[in-house]
Amino acid sequence: MSVPKTKPTKVSAASHIAAIANEEQRDDARRLVVLMRKITKEEPRMWGPSIVGFGSYHYKYASGHEGDSALAAFAARGRELVVYIAPDFEGRDGLLAKLGEHRTGKVCVYIRRLADVDLKALEKLVALSVADMKSRYPEPEAHGA
Repeated sequence: MSVPKTKPTKVSAASHIAAIANEEQRDDARRLVVLMRKITKEEPRMWGPSIVGFGSYHYKYASGHEGDSALAAFAARGRELVVYIAPDFEGRDGLLAKLGEHRTGKVCVYIRRLADVDLKALEKLVALSVADMKSRYPEPEAHGA
């Protein structure tokens, strides 16, 4: 069985964000911390070398693969911010349509800068994603993530 690569680390999320070279992206990352802390009521912590995560949940798939992941998370990747959300939940597509300038992957929302998106739609998107993950995996923090 494979070992998950993205695990919580002891690196300070604040120092990671402070090291982001692009000032606008650094400021946007700080704004995402405020938004995600408000939603999750959790403090940020690093998951691997580049993901800032909030809270956690334990998952186990039918295949037997299991692990821990952040309830809400983001990363600064190159010239974009990546916000990680659940892959499918009620209201997701409608909120993405209202979000503004972005592109998506299965669980990623790529945003060049927060000024390009509707922050209320982003906040609702993250909140619904967190609620969805909590309903799918009802025992967060139960496994010491």
